[in-house]
Amino acid sequence: MKPLLIINNLAVRFASSEKPERQVVGGFNLEVFPAETLALVGESGCGKTTIARAILRLLDAPGKITHGKILYQEENILALPEKRLRQIRWKEIALIFQEPASALNPLRRAGSQVTEALRFHLRLDKKAARAKTLQLFETLALPEAERCLKAYPHELSSGMRQRVMIAMAIACEPKLIIADEPTTALDARHQCEVLECLQGLKRKRGLSLLFITHDLGLVAAWANRLAIMHEGRIVEVGTTLEILARPQHPQTRQLLQAAGKFNRTIYDEACF
Repeated sequence: MKPLLIINNLAVRFASSEKPERQVVGGFNLEVFPAETLALVGESGCGKTTIARAILRLLDAPGKITHGKILYQEENILALPEKRLRQIRWKEIALIFQEPASALNPLRRAGSQVTEALRFHLRLDKKAARAKTLQLFETLALPEAERCLKAYPHELSSGMRQRVMIAMAIACEPKLIIADEPTTALDARHQCEVLECLQGLKRKRGLSLLFITHDLGLVAAWANRLAIMHEGRIVEVGTTLEILARPQHPQTRQLLQAAGKFNRTIYDEACF
């Protein structure tokens, strides 16, 4: 089976007038296959979010990609014209941001932020886009979905805002969803709800999920493969059971220790 996404020898640098240029990602290699859940796991500051943004060329200055390729269905994203890139964003590859409160526009109603993507990518009229958005909110079990359509982001709970972000991500039925620490700002109950929601959508739609997190214990029970990131590069990759049973890199072992007791609980959940 051919990979859906291939990241080959990627390097990203940050520079500013106040600080010397430094490389935050280097020699980064990763493959994502169709219909799989791949968890990219690493400590805070290792470059995970940089990778998520680089895939869709959303790096903010002073960040810049200095080397490598990002191939999506054999197209090099880094070489695409802006018009083709806009077609890929949201329609083929979608990104769920870590902080929905900052990712959502506070001046626009939640529903309109989803309908905008539907009207642009699927060419739906206003009425059809609204109906589709309402259906998405109901599918994601947003309470009082009709009210949520008209609500501003600050009027919604953190869990509800994250579901709006997920609705935006799945609205155009992309082949790949990148979830960048989507549960970090949530309490334990909302974390479970969001994870179950993403997994349900993955099974129902057959999409690929690149789940980015610092918490190995969070994803051990349902990721097909794990990729361990440390200091800007992948240091270990394999099936979840392989890595949990026989971790090879010191960073992997540290992440397992940080997840709690390795822990038979994590291993047993992965086996289950």
